Amino acid sequence: MPSRRSVLLLGAVSMIPGTAHADSSDPWHRVPHILRRIRPPRFPARKWDITAFGAAGDGVTDCTAAFRRAIAACHRAGGGRVLVPPGRFLTGAVHLRSGVELHVSEGATIAFSTDPNAYLPVVFTRWEGTECYNYSPFIYARGQRDVAITGKGTLDGQARQGPWESWYAGGGPQGADQRALRKMGDDGVPVEQRVFGAGHYLRPAMIQFVQCENILVSDVTILEPAMWTVNPVLSRNITIRRITVVSTLYNTDGCDPEASSYVHIHDCRFNTNDDCVAVKSGRDADGRRVGVPSENIVVQDCLFSGRWGGITVGSEMSGGVRHVFAERCVVNSPAFPGNHPVKYPVYIKASKKRGAYVDGVHVRGFTGSGVDREIIFVNMNYASTDQGTLPVSVRNITMRDTRIDGADAVLNLVGLETDHLTDVRLDRCRFTGITGPDKIAFTDGLRLRKVFVNGVEV
Repeated sequence: MPSRRSVLLLGAVSMIPGTAHADSSDPWHRVPHILRRIRPPRFPARKWDITAFGAAGDGVTDCTAAFRRAIAACHRAGGGRVLVPPGRFLTGAVHLRSGVELHVSEGATIAFSTDPNAYLPVVFTRWEGTECYNYSPFIYARGQRDVAITGKGTLDGQARQGPWESWYAGGGPQGADQRALRKMGDDGVPVEQRVFGAGHYLRPAMIQFVQCENILVSDVTILEPAMWTVNPVLSRNITIRRITVVSTLYNTDGCDPEASSYVHIHDCRFNTNDDCVAVKSGRDADGRRVGVPSENIVVQDCLFSGRWGGITVGSEMSGGVRHVFAERCVVNSPAFPGNHPVKYPVYIKASKKRGAYVDGVHVRGFTGSGVDREIIFVNMNYASTDQGTLPVSVRNITMRDTRIDGADAVLNLVGLETDHLTDVRLDRCRFTGITGPDKIAFTDGLRLRKVFVNGVEV
């Protein structure tokens, strides 16, 4: 905060006294308009029980073909519900089609195979923000409309029982494929030639919708994904509500809306080994080639427990990100304890290698305790070993009406000498149990109003 006692000024800094805002406009006026544009899909009152297509809920029978047949029959008939009744149903990749609601009943579990071959043939996907062909995500749809995953049952990725951890842990073989794919993206290799899958080691996402419209994921519990959990890509009109995510493997984000728009994530619980909600839009040259931003995203009433960020933007943000809103979320809630305390309730990652912009990340009404590092960390020098020369812009970051107890500091703002961070505003916030100073570098327009740290207005 702007006092010599509580802030380390590490670069050029422009701070505006907190008595008044230079710009009195309220970004939150956008939220009702955004939410009016988001409508969950509806489905005809017809159902197809997967057991009628040969599925057996014994946890042993391979039900992949039964899922495929039931989904195809539902789609051909014009849509409806594919019902998973109580039981444990083992399967490989499940591909959704337009008009299909996959309903996982209470007491039902879809258990995903631990055999990588169950996710072949390869499909078009984005892997950490770079387009390629790879193992199918466990549940996948491309170019579909009106698709849903609903019900009070469980999706079990069984990642701890599969080979996935060995692919990356201890310098595993995923690293070589990861570097190869990134180089292909930087070099402009045609996407059709970026083929991984069999003989390679890029872990598939749990649920990925690519180029889809009208998406609903509701009420399910999702356990142990191999990688990112819910990943809408190049999609729009998305509702993700009342889901529970428990993930313990590395790099298993909870929800990653990527180059997607009009997204509503609410009343969800995240216990992740990475970021909880991470807004993305593609990586480096490949993300800039596609050039589609993520925008108009609203996150409400979620519980965040995770190894890194609560509401996060980046680091794959090369298509740009704007108009992200998060409110009434609880960090490290005792009602839903996690494996790791959140390091940063608000975490924004950008760099000159990524380029592009982040314009408008707005947080209000957060509560919580036990933050592992800083409450807001904006890092425009993320992955500093990746050298870049592109202009990058991060601006218009706000927090209001927030109460958090326990953190190393409130702010860690890392702008660049060439590209300053601009317009960070805090209003009516109270932070207690803050043990160290803020760090602020190359930041213009830091504004504070009625902000109290350890009982002192700053």
